Amino acid sequence: MLNQFSRTQLLIGADGMEKLFSSRVAVFGIGGVGGFTVEALARSGVGAIDLIDDDKVCLTNLNRQLLATRKTVGKYKVDVAEERILEINPNAVVRKYKTFYMPDTADQFDFSEYDYVVDAIDTVTGKIALVMQAKEAGVPIISCMGAGNKMDPTAFEVADIYKTSMCPLARVMRTELRKRGVKSLKVVYSKEPPMTPLDDMTISCRTHCICPPGTARKCTERRQVPGSNAFVPSVAGLIIAGEVIKDLVGYSAKNS
Repeated sequence: MLNQFSRTQLLIGADGMEKLFSSRVAVFGIGGVGGFTVEALARSGVGAIDLIDDDKVCLTNLNRQLLATRKTVGKYKVDVAEERILEINPNAVVRKYKTFYMPDTADQFDFSEYDYVVDAIDTVTGKIALVMQAKEAGVPIISCMGAGNKMDPTAFEVADIYKTSMCPLARVMRTELRKRGVKSLKVVYSKEPPMTPLDDMTISCRTHCICPPGTARKCTERRQVPGSNAFVPSVAGLIIAGEVIKDLVGYSAKNS
């Protein structure tokens, strides 16, 4: 029967679509990267999606985040994402957590319920905790490395964390994961050397904070506000979604 997923089914077949319909994916971080990942998962037919992010849409998100529009400024990102998912697929099951994932909030999540975990958060402590919790539960996880301060969307690659280069965040993650005995981690990273953002206080969130009321973590507390754009984080997010979908349906170029 013709439906909104028919074009996808032409590529992965009815069995592949059934696998997606019955899969549950958790996306930690619904920002510039995670927002596009959620979009692609929903449009691919993933049946259940968990959204984890405590942040609200800010005016400065409009340059790169799919969920950010003038109408959504001030709303929780997970609420906006849920509405968008259900407009695409009314049969999807969406669970929302207005939570900032860190080791002290990790016990809110039962990773054994997930078929895949997406790490699209930007704190090293949280990323390491996500990897360790996923590994302990035996759940596949893909982690996004640095997407800020970049201008070349073609520089992204999918690799094991221990085969990455150039990315400062990946370097830190390699060191910390090696200490913990983690032997592999699938990541999306950029080989582009990061730029140094302009130190322009006239347009800096550090001196002109416009975060919505009730925002827990303001840019004024950051050591540096990274520069970003519409075409780098989005590509990282779509690559991640593609890897999740292919892994869930067991796709490889060899058997296509």
